[in-house]
Order: sequence, then C-alpha cells, then structure tokens
Amino acid sequence: MIKGTLTQIALSLLILLLPPAGLSVFGQNQKPETKPTEEPVEDVVRVSTALVTLPVSVMDRQGRFITDLKQDQFHLFEDGIEQKIAYFDNAEKPFTVALLLDVSDSTKTKLADIQDAATAFVDQLRPDDKVFIVSFDKRVSILCEPTNDRKALYSAIKRTATGGGTSLYGAIDLVVRQRLSRLAGRKAVVLLTDGVDTTSELATYESTVREVNELDALIYSIQYQTAEDVSKTQSDSIMSGQWGNGRVVTSKGEPLRIAYERGQRFLQLLPDSTGGRFFHADSLNKMKERFASIAAELREQYSLAYYPTNRSLRQKKRDLKVRVTLPNIAVKSRRSYIYAPVEQ
Repeated sequence: MIKGTLTQIALSLLILLLPPAGLSVFGQNQKPETKPTEEPVEDVVRVSTALVTLPVSVMDRQGRFITDLKQDQFHLFEDGIEQKIAYFDNAEKPFTVALLLDVSDSTKTKLADIQDAATAFVDQLRPDDKVFIVSFDKRVSILCEPTNDRKALYSAIKRTATGGGTSLYGAIDLVVRQRLSRLAGRKAVVLLTDGVDTTSELATYESTVREVNELDALIYSIQYQTAEDVSKTQSDSIMSGQWGNGRVVTSKGEPLRIAYERGQRFLQLLPDSTGGRFFHADSLNKMKERFASIAAELREQYSLAYYPTNRSLRQKKRDLKVRVTLPNIAVKSRRSYIYAPVEQ
C-alpha cells in the first residue's frame, strides 16, 4: 500500500514538472533552440517551436528615431498571418556587439585608420553595451571577449596586426556558431572589410549566407576599397582607372574586378537578410561617420520575438512584416528568415 502511494506521488510530481504542450522552458542563461523539435511522451506530443527574434527600427518622416513605443503598438506578421508577440525589449536595453576587423595583407596601409575608427565606434556605444573584438586575416582571432570595459576594448583594438590571407567567411562562421548562438538578448555584428575572401577553408559564401538567414542578430557591413593598394604589390597595374586586361589578381588568381564585385554583393546581402545596413567608406573620416551611424541606430533598436503559429516541419523561407500603429512613420526590420526544423 505504501509502495503504491509513493509511486502515485512520484508520478504526480513528474506531471507537475513537465511543461505544457507547445511551451519551451529554458534556464536563465540558456538560449531558446533555433530549430523546432517534436518529442512523444506516452499519448502526448510536446512541440517546442523556435523563438524568432526580430530587431526593429522606427523613424519619423525626418529620419529621427522614435524610442518610446509600447508593445501593443507593434503588429508582426509571418507570411501575412499576424503572430502573437511573446517577447519585447524597448530601445533602452543594451546590445552585445561583435566587431569584426579585416586585418589581411591588403589593409597594411589602412591599419591605423581602422584602429582609430574602431576606437571611435566603441566610444559612441552606451556604457552598458558590450563588445567583443575579432580580427581576421588567414587566421581568426578573438582579441577580447564581450565586455563594456573600455580600456580592455581599446587594448584589443591596438593589438590588431596585419597578416596574409582573408578568412572572411570563416570569421563570420566562428562568430555566429561559437559566440552569438550562445548569447541571449539584443545582438549585432559590425563588419569592416573589403569583402574579398581568399583563405576560408570550411565556410563558403553560400554556407555563410544560410547561417545569417537563421541569425537573430543585426549585421552592419562597411566596405572599404583596397584594390589600388593590392595592385601596387603586383607587377601589373590598373591603367587609366580601368581594370586593364584582368592580370591584377587575388591570391587565388582571380581578377580583382570579379572578386570585389562578389565581395560587395556579399556585404550587401548580409544586412539585407538581417535588417542592418551596408556602407561604403574610402577614408578614415568616412569610416568614423559610418561607425557613428551604426552606433546611433543600435541605441534606438527595439527587439520583438514570437513563436511561429505555422509549425510545419518543412524548411522554407518565410516572409516577415512589422507594422506600427502610428501615422507618418517608417519601420525597418528584416524581411524574411529561413525556418529550419530539426530532422526527425
């Protein structure tokens, strides 16, 4: 009799501890799964659906950010169907920013400018915003883990040094997989590079774009031109401002014109996929201006999150739309994401 009673008590406690169907339970330091799973428990199927996070900027017609909005003023749609907002952060919440600096051999003459511009960017973030510094040439180096200690960040930036090769895709892959995927809260990637990858071994243009489409973070890219500096190190040169016969090549033997065109497409695609922005910068002053624009925008971002009502296990691109119940405003956010369920 006692044994039966104890068994009943144990079963009752187990039932109380299990989450309701459709509810995901996470610890304080855990991040929701990025892919849905289905797990049968006797006669009940519990579905844990991916939490989709969406950074949003709201501006008036003069381009000024609006920062005092409430959750009930936002309406979020996936494939035309309105979704219930499960999580809302206003523009006052801090960001964690991954600052990626291209220090490949093509940047030798620009390293001091890159360091100055990166330092100025850190200065313009809010005191509670955290930054981690990543530099990349052929190798990818984490120079500073996420911190708001300005002295530590300045020191990390000053430690950047140029080297051979450019593992651009590898740097983004490492940051997404090993850092951002483990962080909760508002996140952004700020990337300063010429966009030309020459030495990534595992990550590719295509694989990086796929990862970014599943990333719950903004990406801002600043492209600076290094074509003239690269050409000066080779026996051929660009004649009369043209690319000549294409003999000026990357370390892979590819004409610079082709490499830079692909690099620009890549750097435009990343922000377009995540709701960030793409910039050109051809001087130190331009770099600082671009960084200032990014810092200002990060200070004014809202974050919305929801559990999709469409629980189809088919991987596909889903369209997103955010509306705000105010007249004469402009809303900027990512326009789509890739829903990628776990294979059964």
